[in-house]
Amino acid sequence: MVGFGRLFVMFLKQKIDSKLNKRKKTMKRVLFTFIALMAFAVATHAQGVLKFETETHDFGDLNEGPVATYTFKVTNTGNAPVVISRAMASCGCTTPEWSKDPILPGASSAIKVGYNTSGRPGAFKKTITVTSNAENSTVILKINGTVTPKGKASR
Repeated sequence: MVGFGRLFVMFLKQKIDSKLNKRKKTMKRVLFTFIALMAFAVATHAQGVLKFETETHDFGDLNEGPVATYTFKVTNTGNAPVVISRAMASCGCTTPEWSKDPILPGASSAIKVGYNTSGRPGAFKKTITVTSNAENSTVILKINGTVTPKGKASR
């Protein structure tokens, strides 16, 4: 009988230890989930913000032929680096150029936009869609003007 009692006590001890281990594992999972959620909240709060000096440029009257260029200046006013992943023009006559390097908080960069006036007399309105990882992830820049045909003087 003594052997049976000992076996019974060992059996109960294993059951209790098993339940305690399950509780410890559950607590570890809960704690890990909580820490992961807090890290995610902190990471999503750190965000860059692009602030352009101007989002529109009017070239006015241009002579047909040369490429007209304008540089849009931008500053990261947020608290995390921003990478401009794409600057897409509304047509092939407009070409944006930008740095692929991250714009650190407080730092500035530029997007140079060229409009090819050759063979395009008349008024124009074009857009450049800037995509980044900033809080304002999509910004639309606009250029406009009027191209005077070759042979006619610009006012």
